[in-house]
Amino acid sequence: MAAIEAFDDDRALEVSLGSYDSFGAENTDLFAVKGDSLRDINGINANLKRKIGREISKAYTGMGDAKTKATEVGYYSAYDAFGVVLPPYNLDYLAQVYELNAAHYAACNAKVSNIVGLGFSLITTPEVTDKINSAPSEERKDFMRSKVARAKTKFMSMLDQMNYEDTFLEVLQKAWIDYEATGNGYIEIGRTATGTIGYIGHIASRTVRVRRLRDGYVQIVGSKSVFFRNFGDTTTKDPIGLDSSPNEIIHIKKYSPRNTYYGVSDIVPAMKALAGDDFAQQFNLDYFEHKAAPRYVIVIKGASLSQNAEKKIHEFFMSKLKGKHHRSLYIPLPADTPDSKVDFKMEPVEGGVQDGSFDQYRQSNRNDILMAHRVPLSKVGHADGLSLGGAADADKGFKEQVTRPEQDKLEKRLNRIVAEFTDMFTMQLNEMSLTDEDKQSQIEERLVRMKIKVPNESREKLGLPPMEGGDETVDLKAKDANEQVSQAMNARTRDQNRSAQATDGKGEARSPKGQGRTTQ
Repeated sequence: MAAIEAFDDDRALEVSLGSYDSFGAENTDLFAVKGDSLRDINGINANLKRKIGREISKAYTGMGDAKTKATEVGYYSAYDAFGVVLPPYNLDYLAQVYELNAAHYAACNAKVSNIVGLGFSLITTPEVTDKINSAPSEERKDFMRSKVARAKTKFMSMLDQMNYEDTFLEVLQKAWIDYEATGNGYIEIGRTATGTIGYIGHIASRTVRVRRLRDGYVQIVGSKSVFFRNFGDTTTKDPIGLDSSPNEIIHIKKYSPRNTYYGVSDIVPAMKALAGDDFAQQFNLDYFEHKAAPRYVIVIKGASLSQNAEKKIHEFFMSKLKGKHHRSLYIPLPADTPDSKVDFKMEPVEGGVQDGSFDQYRQSNRNDILMAHRVPLSKVGHADGLSLGGAADADKGFKEQVTRPEQDKLEKRLNRIVAEFTDMFTMQLNEMSLTDEDKQSQIEERLVRMKIKVPNESREKLGLPPMEGGDETVDLKAKDANEQVSQAMNARTRDQNRSAQATDGKGEARSPKGQGRTTQ
């Protein structure tokens, strides 16, 4: 088959459709329609239809009036017709894999829950805060604060009205599931007749392809094609259909040096582990489904069985025992004679407790999958052998290395939406907490007492409305100030001894029970 050229910057990246069945999956690519089947796709304008016809005719004509009479041709595909780029991996198969492996499914959902599932907050911008602080009177400050609070409530309500079926948070969760499963997530933006944003939704990543010219995206579902602009682009004309005002797309992708058009899922480096785990599970299932081994072997010495008895024993093992357990077999034996005595024994074959095969191999595969996702065991429900301190250290690394950087990536794109409505707020995704509420309140109190924060800043973080006089630093009395310094510096001998003798806390993990001490 001919290759499709995907021009990536200054280099041509050739990807053969013949080798597109990644990981042995059946080719279910929606854009793999070829030849005359392209004419059945709806949403194509007349000019593009004529171009498709010319390209097909030109490719399959010869000398004079000779041409192909084949009923189906495979040269010209939707990738050529719509000018889109072939993904490096089969997106439809990656979407299926999300539901086929427990470790991969749990790792994806753990990241979705801790990146976008904890909700979001609207944070007042520094410019607005400065205006409030520079107001000439307390009455004016209170008026401005109430105005900001009303605007925040109105904006939060408006976001959920952008999609009557899903809340704004559900849209983010769906897009992020696609992002973790396929490496690409798409958020659709629709505008009203006045040009303002009126719809925010999710588009399944397996149905979307990026235009080679980077001027938009094309989606195929069933027999219909749709063109989407890049978010913020309100001038590019629809080169596929006749839509005068196409919707826009925000594309979130996991960068890969192999291809700058699409992202690559974290599961790709662990596909062999995923396939091995699938084979190991199938092996165990086949054992129970097709098992034909009895629990005992019958040994008969000195007896001659009739032909009918031998036939029944053979039928029992070949058909009646296979896939069925705890079956009994009756064997009629001849009586003892003076010349021969029948010796009958039953030797156990599988008398012990049966266990699954490849247990260590499956555990190794699970670890490889979680390592590719960078998700600790404590986040997917397998915390056996982990100490409390070890789990806390893993959670801290997960937050700092995985969830927070991904939140920064998504926040930048979401704040482009917020900026079209107001400059009073920025959107901030809530972070996973490593401390309980009591500990967090102590931290906030300490920051306020040491004049690092003003009370209203702490109240905003805790989701509380501002209070009168809360924009001024707290002045402590001399005794309270000295106490605060002593606690912060851990200056008392009694406190130092108590701290030295304390049990492990978060971030101070000891070895699991039974492993002894760890020496440095």
